[in-house]
Amino acid sequence: MEKIRTRAEVAEETTWNLQDLFATDTEWDAELSALPEAAAHVETFKGRLGEGPEQLLACLDALEALQERIVKTASYARLKQSEDSTNPVNIENSAKAGDILSHLSSSLSFVHSEITDLPEGTMERYTEELPGLQPYARSLNRLIKDKKHRLSPETEKVLASLGEVLDSPYRIYLRGKLADMKFEDALDEEDNNRPLSWSFYENNYEMSSDTKLRRSAYTAFSAKLNDYKNTFAEGYATEVKKQVVMSRLRGYDDVADMLLNSQQVSKEMYNNVLDIIQKELAPHMRRLAALKKRELGLDKLMFCDLKAPLDPEFSPAITYEEACKLIQEALAVLGPEYGEIVERAFNDRWVDYADNAGKSTGAFCSSIYGAHSYILISWANNMRGAFTLAHEVGHAGHFMLAGRYQRLTNTRPSLYFIEAPSTMNEMLLADHLLQRSDNPRMRRWVILQLLNTYYHNFVTHLLEGELQRRVYALATKDQPITAQTLSQLKGDILAEFWGPELVIDEGAKLTWMRQPHYYMGLYPYTYAAGLTASTAAAVRIREEGQPAVDRWLEALKSGGSLDPQELMKLAGVDMSGPEPIRSAVAYVGSLVDELERLYS
Repeated sequence: MEKIRTRAEVAEETTWNLQDLFATDTEWDAELSALPEAAAHVETFKGRLGEGPEQLLACLDALEALQERIVKTASYARLKQSEDSTNPVNIENSAKAGDILSHLSSSLSFVHSEITDLPEGTMERYTEELPGLQPYARSLNRLIKDKKHRLSPETEKVLASLGEVLDSPYRIYLRGKLADMKFEDALDEEDNNRPLSWSFYENNYEMSSDTKLRRSAYTAFSAKLNDYKNTFAEGYATEVKKQVVMSRLRGYDDVADMLLNSQQVSKEMYNNVLDIIQKELAPHMRRLAALKKRELGLDKLMFCDLKAPLDPEFSPAITYEEACKLIQEALAVLGPEYGEIVERAFNDRWVDYADNAGKSTGAFCSSIYGAHSYILISWANNMRGAFTLAHEVGHAGHFMLAGRYQRLTNTRPSLYFIEAPSTMNEMLLADHLLQRSDNPRMRRWVILQLLNTYYHNFVTHLLEGELQRRVYALATKDQPITAQTLSQLKGDILAEFWGPELVIDEGAKLTWMRQPHYYMGLYPYTYAAGLTASTAAAVRIREEGQPAVDRWLEALKSGGSLDPQELMKLAGVDMSGPEPIRSAVAYVGSLVDELERLYS
């Protein structure tokens, strides 16, 4: 019988090796304590950035070096908390780091304020006179462009000092979710009690072929969510209000304009993703849902049935080690440099795949400039996990290459592009699996795995994005955001997308409580944008081979040195219009067509 283990009870080889960052907490603490002194050196440039390009370059170089140390130190604290939020030491160290880093952010805010206060044309003259400033030219130009949205230096300093407070809604959400929520057991088809946790539900029971277990776990899971709904809603409403207030203070037309500006994305590009996919994908997904209901012999189709395996008798388990080998084979098409990164990720303990109490749910990749990437996932011996692991390795490969070829300043691209490299790896894994077998049942199974990828990004995350759009529209009109409001909105969105065949019960309406992405700006819709781009780029790799691979790698190596449109064009995809989105949706439709034929 399953057991929810403590962090101390999991095998070391299933965890990541954070000693690559700091050998001990004591060493980390010493570096954290040393950061204010390093920041004081940067502050010696205060009031002097207008003296000439040499002063500006010296300041920016010192700031970049400090930021590398800050990222490493902050990442260590965040990763420790992510591996076990029940450990009070991890929570205390995270809070300690947050306090110090907020102070540093406040003391360093003068750099951007002084740059934007320089007389018009000064920055252009500086970068022309001193070639050493060229690596910073893109970020400097963006600063100047956004000058009208900056507040006074004093106000910017105060806001920076409040960083820890302003970020508290997300931390409160994580505390409630990972440290405090405890669930009643679920029952399987043989009436055995099965322990329930957040990760057990999302990684195992939600995809179980045992309908009684799947629905029992859903009922118990939803009941506990319901207990916390008002607290979680208040936290999220605070996050939304913060963004709305900030957009008004900075003089944006609305909050979406502010959040999209940081992504270098137009309203049209944003709305295209949300509108086109919801309208054109819904009929295909309804067909898939109807097929699932029929083939599984379900009395009704509930929200908790959407991830049930369509062919439960053909769902081969896969160990973590087998998945690593499979992913390496699938990604070999990207060449030796990329392959070396993947090999290191699996062999050098970059991945934490243990399942323990207090561990963050879902999966993520955290890449530390000057060190390496870290991947968090909870392994459940299923192929969905292999696709998720390939996805996170996509983030690792992207940022390791960007960090190798770009300065820290130009490493991170727009959120609009951020999910393209990760979803590309899922496409390549699916292609590899299809090429390995001509067995019709295997092909059917691989298509289902691929459709799971589109479900995750074109449905789950996209509908999160639609909820965000509606929530911000209400908040902009100063309407209160409550648990009732959020559940009503979520229920409406699900009903509009899935139609009358899906039972939208109270548990389905509480889905807004399950994702952390709402606390990360307009992040959810970018999964669909990234998958749209990777779908088109994967087609080019299939058709063109090496030239398309070379273009793709060039885009990855460019990091944040280009805007998202330019990055995607470099990879051979033009996202300025709706065509790539419609093509990706049509491709999903073709997968459903083939699946229907295979089941006919």
